[in-house]
Amino acid sequence: MEKRGIRTGRGDLNREIEVTNQKLRQLKARISKLQDWLKEEQENTEPPTLADYIQGILSRKAQSGKPGYSQSLYNLKDAAKMLNFLQTNNIMDMAGLDEKFKSMIGEQLDIQGKLKPVERRLATLKKHLEQADIYFKCKGKKLLSEAEQILFTTAKDYLKGVMNGKTTIPTKTWKEEYAKLTAERKKLNQRYLALKEEVKEAEKIRKSVYSILRQEQRTTLDKGIKRCWPDGMPAVRFSTQFAASR
Repeated sequence: MEKRGIRTGRGDLNREIEVTNQKLRQLKARISKLQDWLKEEQENTEPPTLADYIQGILSRKAQSGKPGYSQSLYNLKDAAKMLNFLQTNNIMDMAGLDEKFKSMIGEQLDIQGKLKPVERRLATLKKHLEQADIYFKCKGKKLLSEAEQILFTTAKDYLKGVMNGKTTIPTKTWKEEYAKLTAERKKLNQRYLALKEEVKEAEKIRKSVYSILRQEQRTTLDKGIKRCWPDGMPAVRFSTQFAASR
């Protein structure tokens, strides 16, 4: 049917399975990027580091409105988001953040591992039920057309091959199993959506923190230059003026 351009329930299910698998692969890639970012920040030793930032927020969480490290980061909204993310996930340091990203990968793999056999069985049951439906519809007719006879024979042979010698077609059992697995698949999809939102939140945190850390590092560098040149005249400017005076 699908080959003739006619959509079928089983074909729709197979397409849905492929889309789900693709989304899970994409989610894993996004988590891997978060892990790469964390690794990069762990190797960074230029103050303030991500570890400094995390500890600064956590150590001053009870001092809202008072001068402190997190207050020196002008974007307090981003600092608040980071604090909420850390507290919600019970993260106390860089190692905790690393473990969080690892647990995200673990959750993704667990969902994918459980979803695959469920979806394979659903596809199989879908075909069983479709063939059983064709068989009973054709069986109830007194006179079959040539096309119907082909469908009936095909369905009869198919069912004989999957029933393992049984004489009664277990349509009710198949339907019950299909309903049960559909509910299980829905729960796994809900876990996927929850993980997707968690990854999305972590990506926002990464973007905010990256921007803040780089800004702070630039500020630290500017302060160092000002200490060396109290009048604010950079070395390159001094050299230019000196050369001009000669």
